[in-house]
Amino acid sequence: MLQFDQEQGGVYQDGLYDPQETAPRIDIAQALTPPSRDHYRQHGWLSVKGLLDQRELDAAKAAIDDLIYGRVPVFSGVSYEKSHSGNIEAMSAEERYDAVRKLYDFVPHEERLASIALGERITSICRHLLERDVRLFQDMALLKPPRGGREKPWHQDHAFFDYPLGTRIVGVWIAVDEATIANGCMQVLDGGHLAGPIHHFRRRDWQICDTDMMGRRSVAFPLEPGDGMFFDGLLPHGTPSNNSAQRRRALQFHYMDQQAQPADAAERLAIFGGEGAGATC
Repeated sequence: MLQFDQEQGGVYQDGLYDPQETAPRIDIAQALTPPSRDHYRQHGWLSVKGLLDQRELDAAKAAIDDLIYGRVPVFSGVSYEKSHSGNIEAMSAEERYDAVRKLYDFVPHEERLASIALGERITSICRHLLERDVRLFQDMALLKPPRGGREKPWHQDHAFFDYPLGTRIVGVWIAVDEATIANGCMQVLDGGHLAGPIHHFRRRDWQICDTDMMGRRSVAFPLEPGDGMFFDGLLPHGTPSNNSAQRRRALQFHYMDQQAQPADAAERLAIFGGEGAGATC
């Protein structure tokens, strides 16, 4: 059975994504030092070069292709753009590839991607940043095809997860293709995690109000293939649409304190749900 993304997106104002600086990248050894952990705590992010070597990068690309083209047994975590729900069956294989919004829950089925997500290189940095043992709890691949890859509006990832507010969560976003400002690389509100949770509303997506983000200083994360960024679960971030001729694919993993216990959705929505709190957008 075909699955389609819950949100459809839409047009947003110019200036919503207008970075004033780009994030410097550091090497893996430097990421494991106390100053880098301090930077992560203060700014909410760390940009690291060379998280994947060429062999791993080639394997990741092949694995994404195999997942999309149905060559991985049992796997069903392919989500297409909602806008294509009426014509997906008539598309060619190449057109359907470009209609994929995301892949998810592939780690139990795809050894090449599981070895990346569960590997010591990434998990050691997560443990260092959080100063505790961690476990992987979400895996995705996020796709923006050329000339039309949809925006992911400004949001905090913790607003999507049914875990108590104090749960330490770190996201890892890895460029599979070159990620540029033109094709929709990550942008963040530097240090915004320190302000705590922000009300989210269902508009183009489950998101922070555009009016809360217009004119705010952002940092962009252009990355070479295999580079990645680590970011706090409360850090406001988003990715603009891809109107360039260049494809942008990325892997995204989330890790948390190994001892974290889930809460129910009502607790999360009482904190992050703007409508439920009587707020307006």
